[in-house]
Amino acid sequence: MITFRATPVSDDAYELGEGPVWDPLRQRLLWVDILPGKVYAGRLGPFTVDQEWSFDGMVGAVAVSAEGALLVAEQETLTRVDPDGTRTSLARVLPAGGGSRLNDGGVDPDGRFLIGSMSLTDVNGATDEKLVRLEGGKLITLDHDLTLSNGLAWVGDRFYSIDSIPRVVYGRDYPDGRREELFRIAGGLPDGMCADRDGNLWIAVHGAGRVERRTPAGDLLAVVELDSPQPTSVAFAGRDLDVLVITSATEGLDPVPPNAGRLYACRVNTAGLPTPYWNPAL
Repeated sequence: MITFRATPVSDDAYELGEGPVWDPLRQRLLWVDILPGKVYAGRLGPFTVDQEWSFDGMVGAVAVSAEGALLVAEQETLTRVDPDGTRTSLARVLPAGGGSRLNDGGVDPDGRFLIGSMSLTDVNGATDEKLVRLEGGKLITLDHDLTLSNGLAWVGDRFYSIDSIPRVVYGRDYPDGRREELFRIAGGLPDGMCADRDGNLWIAVHGAGRVERRTPAGDLLAVVELDSPQPTSVAFAGRDLDVLVITSATEGLDPVPPNAGRLYACRVNTAGLPTPYWNPAL
């Protein structure tokens, strides 16, 4: 097993930094800070924050189209934000005030957006949280029995997803295959996830201060250590997709370690798969 060490790149710490997405056409990184309802865009090498968007409630995830329009998963709804700042409501995913919020999301190989939910009231996770796909302006439910829907990744026609409370990583043929449990993570909660060009999964382990590289069968290949005890998500970024970017959180930490909540970066001797652009026409 190989061990890497990630270094912080951001000066600012985020309360619940999440969902990094690399936008290659504009050579920028997008990410969110869930609790204050912020979406950010910035650069790598050197790291800068170039844009910020604010929302009234929490924000779970962000995606981007080839034209630069953002799809933002607000607390309960999906919103389009055009480059000129125009905002358009796309869909209500969760009932208003229903006790859940939208969490991690991602774009499938065809350009459709998927988003999951989590309970705001049950710390052990409700058992009726869901994972849905926005398709033709409608919501298609993939899963309806999750506790805390989290990281999503695609490798070819295989789709991988995480349910954090039971620490399960699932796999299925996409889009219509049967979901099956592949393996479980010990020593922390599996959170955000991405895939590399070799077909392996990189999983942020919240509470353990590490990111794990595992095969789809669960074999541990490498670990990325970082000073922040709460890594939340991962993405490959940079011109060659060879920089692993890691978001982290300060939520619930007392005292807060010096580098907690910052964005981290690490070169891990491999490269990632390109993240598809969101296709608003689908």
